[in-house]
Amino acid sequence: SMDGARDQNSVILLKKTTFPRGIISEISAQVEGNFPPGEKVPVDRGDVLAVTTASEDGIPFVVASFHGDTNGMATKPVLDALMKTMNSDPQLISHKLVFGLDANTYENAVAGEQQSVVDFGKFYQTFGLTSCWGDTPDPKNYTTYNARTYLQTQLNKACKKSEQREKGDVNPKDFILFRKGDFKVEKTWKDNTGEKTYTEDSAFPTLDFPSDHGLLSTILEPIKPKSDKV
Repeated sequence: SMDGARDQNSVILLKKTTFPRGIISEISAQVEGNFPPGEKVPVDRGDVLAVTTASEDGIPFVVASFHGDTNGMATKPVLDALMKTMNSDPQLISHKLVFGLDANTYENAVAGEQQSVVDFGKFYQTFGLTSCWGDTPDPKNYTTYNARTYLQTQLNKACKKSEQREKGDVNPKDFILFRKGDFKVEKTWKDNTGEKTYTEDSAFPTLDFPSDHGLLSTILEPIKPKSDKV
């Protein structure tokens, strides 16, 4: 559930004409209850949001959103817990999943300290999932490019303009996941301008674009089940 005291929470918006019943139930607590026993998963209140809904033609969905920790070490445990929640509940197992997440994955991860994007791609495939980037994400398909100036309090994270590419956070961090048999991607695009375009090798936030992650959008086309031949 949302934490009103924090300045960041996961949020889900549903288009009324596509999902006329809105949110039917929230299952965030069930997901968090499926974290590995005895393991400290770096998740704060408001990071995980998972709900059930139904499309206008009655198809049930689980729609989930997740804001990962800086190093991405919660990303795999959260995905594992979400899939356990769905696969262990007879009422949820038939739901179609759409999961948008700031996975905080890294192109060149520090082993044991940061989540590798290549490793995460292999991990979500073990659940029969794919992503808006396909089965295997491109480590150089960046969705962040930010660096801190000296006009802020954490001077240990500051760098010169000439060092922003080397010392900045330039990584492929954002995903939309779904089951392979449910959807195919019609189109996916990034935006770091507010104009539905993405300027590569350009640092942000900017005065025109206030986020330190690019916007990620995808159009998913349902895969119709094959009819049995007579």
